[in-house]
Amino acid sequence: MRADPAERRAADRLRVAVLGPSRYPVAEPYAGGLESFVGNLVAGLRARGHRVLLFAAAGSPGAQPEALSGGGWRPDELARADASMPAEAFMVEHHSHLDVLTALRTTYAGEVDVVHNHSLHYLPLSLADTLPVPVVTTLHTPPTPWLTSALAAGGGSGAFTAVSSFTARQWAPWVPHAQVVLNGVEPRRWPLGPGGRGLLWFGRIVPEKAPHLALRAAARAGHHLDVVGPVGDEEYFAAQVAPRLGAGATYRGHLGGDDLARVVGRASAVLMTPSWDEPFGLVAAEAAMSGTPVVAFDRGGVSEVLRPHVLPAMGAVVPADDVEAMAGAVEDVLALDRRDVRRAALAHLSFERAVSAYESILRSVAARTAVQLDVAAS
Repeated sequence: MRADPAERRAADRLRVAVLGPSRYPVAEPYAGGLESFVGNLVAGLRARGHRVLLFAAAGSPGAQPEALSGGGWRPDELARADASMPAEAFMVEHHSHLDVLTALRTTYAGEVDVVHNHSLHYLPLSLADTLPVPVVTTLHTPPTPWLTSALAAGGGSGAFTAVSSFTARQWAPWVPHAQVVLNGVEPRRWPLGPGGRGLLWFGRIVPEKAPHLALRAAARAGHHLDVVGPVGDEEYFAAQVAPRLGAGATYRGHLGGDDLARVVGRASAVLMTPSWDEPFGLVAAEAAMSGTPVVAFDRGGVSEVLRPHVLPAMGAVVPADDVEAMAGAVEDVLALDRRDVRRAALAHLSFERAVSAYESILRSVAARTAVQLDVAAS
């Protein structure tokens, strides 16, 4: 007897608990690439009919009430007077993660098939084996002491993925087998734009993103530069960015959603100036999906985004910190056909591809664990 199509669809649906970042909410306008990625992944999985429970920082729309920051615990006056007490923010975040992991063992027991961990906190790795369902952990950052110490102490995950081959290689001493799933961007959110409005830099305005180098490169190339993004370091902005604004450069504030997509689509080219090894480089992917070519410093996984070997160019990758090389590459990328840039991004960086890959991994890990439990029970 054939199963009813509706029953088959219901059987195919996953119940996924997504552990998001705890520093900033998963909300527009996104504070950074991690928040943007998690928000879009949750939306993508839900659009495919999966039930997704999001656990993220307070202020994340559609999240479960157990927040990963700003939880209910606070030290009392006696604890605050104890000189040995760690920083209050550390303790609050620690207890918030404990609350969420406890809830997954109790409140949500039987309601989840698999946990997808995007948190940068050590507890989800340390306590993964205590959960009643398997955990898939995506490595979004370089190895950090918090996470590597959790692994060294016996923590783990049912499976690991990494956002680039570069990131997987960095993690290899602790995670020998991490499946690479390149991040993607939603083509409908980043439509093909007309270009023609000068150069653009966008992202968090902090020293490791180094927008001051983009300002120098744009000035050297003789093009106006718009700067867009949240100011994450006020001292850096005042010392390195504000003095370079004026006739040749403008700070446009923190934009998100359609406003940001329009600005990116109207830019002639985007400059990307990381002074650290970017695990992926979501800015480059978002710009390319809009048809806007990119000139980027060769840091971390950026070249994997902009140099897919079988596809047309989406921009240029120049030596790290080389302002002269960046300025010199501007005219070359301005000559690229925006439709070709968009086509390459659709083939290489579509978010549907990323969602499909994660859907397959989550389903496989959940099914493998279910089989192991059935065998153990028998």
